[in-house]
Amino acid sequence: MTLRAMLYRRPSEPHAIEVVVDRSIYLIRLRRHRQARRYTLRVQAATRDVVLTMPPRGTVKEARDFAERHSGWIAARMGRLPKPAPFAPGTVLPLRGTPHRIVHRRGVRGTVWTETDGHGDKLLCVAGEPEHLERRVTDFLRREAKRDVEVAARHYAEQIGVKIKRIAIRDQTSRWGSCSTTGALSFSWRLVLAPRYVLDYLAAHEVAHLVEMNHSSRFWRLLLRLCPDMRRAKVWLDVHGADLHRYGARKDEPATRRRPPEA
Repeated sequence: MTLRAMLYRRPSEPHAIEVVVDRSIYLIRLRRHRQARRYTLRVQAATRDVVLTMPPRGTVKEARDFAERHSGWIAARMGRLPKPAPFAPGTVLPLRGTPHRIVHRRGVRGTVWTETDGHGDKLLCVAGEPEHLERRVTDFLRREAKRDVEVAARHYAEQIGVKIKRIAIRDQTSRWGSCSTTGALSFSWRLVLAPRYVLDYLAAHEVAHLVEMNHSSRFWRLLLRLCPDMRRAKVWLDVHGADLHRYGARKDEPATRRRPPEA
């Protein structure tokens, strides 16, 4: 075995450690990076994960000591994250930017549909057994996102005379959309929770990459021609984008749990 292999290989090393702060237990995921020069902590808002990056020669003991010294920072950052909004009866989610309250209609035929109640409030109605509600809402939002994205993307592609190979809908946490060199586009289903002009902007953005696979001045000029409202959409994403990841997240997030009372 080479020296480099011995340096980075940690077969028995745990993938995560736990830190206790005020009776809450925080799960800290360990990530060893060969270019790291020191220990660093980062909270990923989209996944609600706490990640501790270790240098190549770092130890789990040193990582634990570092996390415990910064436990107050971890608790503060996690406390500032938007509260999870699970797909459950009573949850209000912004379908295409408009608040809709989830209502369970157990004895009614169908799957998921929208309606307006007698007070003018928008409802997202879900039929079937309670245990299927979360999956049905997720599937509905994915279908709606795919339909909206396909309409918008093909509209922009027709404007500039390019072909889209395929469109995929995923739950991406690091980006809202992507474009491959083969002409395949990918988008986050959570865009269906944003106002329509935001989804349109992201669709135009990825279609523009079919012409300019970069972020050059030519790319931005093309995008502005396709989507004159792009600056408004970018501001909305900067302010509200991270909040979209809380929808569908469960309250018992794996990064945090309460320690039981001691006798």
